[in-house]
Amino acid sequence: MTKMPPDPRRTLTLRDVSEASGVSEMTVSRVLRNRGDVSDSTRERVLEAARRLGYVPNKIAGALASQRVNLVGVIIPSLSNMVFPEVMTGISEVLEDTGLQPVVGVSNYQPEREEQVIYEMLSWRPSGMIVAGLEHSDASRAMLAQAGIPIVEIMDIDGEPVDSAVGISHRRAGLQMAAAIVAAGYRRIAFLGTHMPTNDHRARKRMEGFEEGLARAGLALVEREYYSGGSALLKGREMTEAVLTRSPDVDFLYYSNDMIGAGGLLYCLDKGLDVPGKIGLAGFNGVELLEGLPRRLATMDACRLEIGRCAAEIIAGKRPAGVIGGEVIELSPTLQPGDTIRKV
Repeated sequence: MTKMPPDPRRTLTLRDVSEASGVSEMTVSRVLRNRGDVSDSTRERVLEAARRLGYVPNKIAGALASQRVNLVGVIIPSLSNMVFPEVMTGISEVLEDTGLQPVVGVSNYQPEREEQVIYEMLSWRPSGMIVAGLEHSDASRAMLAQAGIPIVEIMDIDGEPVDSAVGISHRRAGLQMAAAIVAAGYRRIAFLGTHMPTNDHRARKRMEGFEEGLARAGLALVEREYYSGGSALLKGREMTEAVLTRSPDVDFLYYSNDMIGAGGLLYCLDKGLDVPGKIGLAGFNGVELLEGLPRRLATMDACRLEIGRCAAEIIAGKRPAGVIGGEVIELSPTLQPGDTIRKV
């Protein structure tokens, strides 16, 4: 008789791991607590079964396995990225009067690190989880799917969520930006950003959409310049200088984010280039930094505050669909042409 897989809405127990690994619950407990004499082969069998099922041990001493604490785990890829503080503001605003408290973990755009953070957070039996992005390791997806709590993946809707998702379509954002650039008459277009492929899947999807938009107009990128590490104004200046030195006839610079875009704008203005007449520029994210520049850099607002609010509303049960139910909320980013794209 074929054994049915565990109910994804039921919290997994030691018995599930015991049945999957073919050893007793006591042995499973010893392995997961790293106590007692257990052979290496048995230990590996138990750990493999636990990973496959997405089982996370309960660290709440003396509590029932079904008990939850009033914490909401929030996993973001970076603390230095200016995008995520606004997301956290939206989450905190909604949760403020609910009795739920957000706690933050950072993955550094590394799947292995994200897996570790998810494991540790779920072991404390939070009331919900908010995780940036849709791409995770198999083990991470298994843990989230078997958690038995509301899971909301944020920032992106281009993919298959574990439960609920709130974000924008980054592919459509790239398409929209390409269409605006082409409509303004630019034809020799360069891209400046992170290496592709990359663990920053949202930047990759925007790039795919952007190139598709150019292809629809019979165009292709004429230059590319990549960097690694955190975004910074200095990198934007250096990358812009490199591109324009190699190809001085480039007439548009599309940056993967506003920070390097701002550095590029400062470089062009310092060199006395005609912006946006001779050369146009655009970034992505719509960060507040742009308000202090000599000219407004064209960008796209990624709906960060609203993403945080909607995600927290799902966790707190403030939306009509309830807390677990696969709700997908797509928000629409706004193109802000600023002063660096020619007026059509």
